[in-house]
Amino acid sequence: MHASLTRHGTHLTPLTLSLSLSLSLSLAMALSLTACTSSSDPAKDEPAPTAGGTGATRTVKTAMGDVKVKNAPKRVVVLDTAELDSAITLGVKPVGATRAGAEHSFLSYLPDSETTGITEVGEISHPNLEKIAALKPDLILSSKIRDGQRYQQLSAIAPTVLTESTGYPWKQNFRLHADALGKTPEAKTAIAKYEAHTKRVTKALGGKQKAAATDINVVRFVEGADIRIYGKQNYIATILADVGLGRPAITDKAKDGFSYDVSPEQIDKADADVIFTSTYGNPNKAKVTQTTTSGLWRGIRAVRDDRVFQVDDELWIQGIGYTAANRILTELQSDLTT
Repeated sequence: MHASLTRHGTHLTPLTLSLSLSLSLSLAMALSLTACTSSSDPAKDEPAPTAGGTGATRTVKTAMGDVKVKNAPKRVVVLDTAELDSAITLGVKPVGATRAGAEHSFLSYLPDSETTGITEVGEISHPNLEKIAALKPDLILSSKIRDGQRYQQLSAIAPTVLTESTGYPWKQNFRLHADALGKTPEAKTAIAKYEAHTKRVTKALGGKQKAAATDINVVRFVEGADIRIYGKQNYIATILADVGLGRPAITDKAKDGFSYDVSPEQIDKADADVIFTSTYGNPNKAKVTQTTTSGLWRGIRAVRDDRVFQVDDELWIQGIGYTAANRILTELQSDLTT
């Protein structure tokens, strides 16, 4: 109160002090009434979104409905490989992520500099909720197909943004990830870079007609399961389509467009001009040797022409994002122009 008794060296008389106090009380009552009135409209209580504002929030439309997230979340936890690729692509290092596989904590194609310091929070589809909570995240990213059943528990920890699915709708999912992370401008740049890259690869392959005349199959050997000949409704298929490469007729028979599964005794159905193969799990248990030493395999066009290329499963199948996609494009161009 002592500091309020003078202003620019002017002494306040008792009368002016009394008037000042009356005005202050009136102003306080007016503000109180305004606050009571505005509380009836919750939307007016929300801070207005401002770029980079630490306390501002905005609404993101997700597979689970509208979710309020911070404008610029700083402590992000990702629970699948697509979300990890998206975050890294957009320049965000998560504080926590689920493990991609037994051999690597995180996606092996990502540089160590991008993943060092990220805390592992369990396996994909089996996240450790206690570890997640201990990181005090301000945003969690995953998909309904992976973590829909844990949505309430995850939401109790932090705002949780889920896409409907993973894989084939990766481009749509990336835009949602960018929205949640407050990185929409960066997303537009990443998309433009990828689109320009696909055009360069198509040109390097001799143009659209020549690319379309080359039939490509992607064959994945999976531990404990049949061999997958990938169809047209999955992540890697979208990249092949963007380049304009042809696909054999067998891909149209894929279940739900995802894959046409065969035993080693049916591997001749994978016949194509070029085959890219990957392995998930133990190669022996995935029947790689058994399949690739058979007469049926040796009779495939791509095998006869030495046009079979072994690729990294985490990059080509599991990555599901723009960072992985650009790496795949580079490999496609290198392999198909040799």
